[in-house]
Amino acid sequence: MSAASTALSTTQPARVLITGLQGFTGRHMATELEQNGYEVWGIGSATPGEPRTLEADLIDTASLLAAVQTIQPQYVIHLAGIAFVGHGQPKAFYDINLVGTRNLLEALASVADKLKCVLLASSANVYGNLQSGLLSELNPTNPANDYAVSKLAMEYMARIWIPRIPVVIARPFNYTGVGQSDSFLIPKIISHFVHKRDTIELGNMDVWREFNDVRDVVHAYRKLIEAAPVGQTVNVCSGNLVSLRDALVLASELTGHQLKACVNPVFVRANEVLQLGGDPALLETFVADWHPRPLRETLAWMIAAETNVNKA
Repeated sequence: MSAASTALSTTQPARVLITGLQGFTGRHMATELEQNGYEVWGIGSATPGEPRTLEADLIDTASLLAAVQTIQPQYVIHLAGIAFVGHGQPKAFYDINLVGTRNLLEALASVADKLKCVLLASSANVYGNLQSGLLSELNPTNPANDYAVSKLAMEYMARIWIPRIPVVIARPFNYTGVGQSDSFLIPKIISHFVHKRDTIELGNMDVWREFNDVRDVVHAYRKLIEAAPVGQTVNVCSGNLVSLRDALVLASELTGHQLKACVNPVFVRANEVLQLGGDPALLETFVADWHPRPLRETLAWMIAAETNVNKA
């Protein structure tokens, strides 16, 4: 019987702790889990409107330990961290993404006998900018910025906790969706089209990337904690590459608006790889129903949400 079946067939649903529950991915992750019979808990800045969310900080080991011992999770999905590569304080990447994760694992060690799987969200950024094509987990890592270095360091650090803690590492490639900050590329594009801007400033537009849907990503995360391939590192990717120019065309078709896209040299990265995506072969062994949505569907969802916000 699978972990999902167990969660649904007992009077007490399986309990999942999500760090970063209040963030972009965390909210979608909670929805995915709740729709599949799990009891979701979170840690972070607790607010009155947030049920089952305990006040805890990744840098404060005492608050983490208290929260973990109160929640007694069977599964953990660790999403909390600084995800924007352009964040202005490099030290924060290491404080949160590396040291904060270690603090979490130390706290989880106190309930290790209950844990079935702990998924740590790393990043495909660990592969760097010097490799092209569809990358598998066997490709060498070559992080090119502090964010990527902090994530790779987190991966190495986490391995020293195995087998005491059943850790699985996920390396998501680019993904987007409703609720993502417009400091990221696709939400920025959607905002410009919905608000009918005349121009948009971007970096190199002759690049091909994955732009996966956050709903598919959280589905993959759920399937991974159920499969619990402890010690594995798994790319969460589709292999579906779309050029930035094609993304602009899709947004224009869906909104009926046209704008002028200009290259701002500030946004152009040196030695940028033209085509970069992931090989989903390993992921598909754990997620048998892996059928990621096409970008058009994701953009239509985001455009509808942005339009409704403007009408409100």
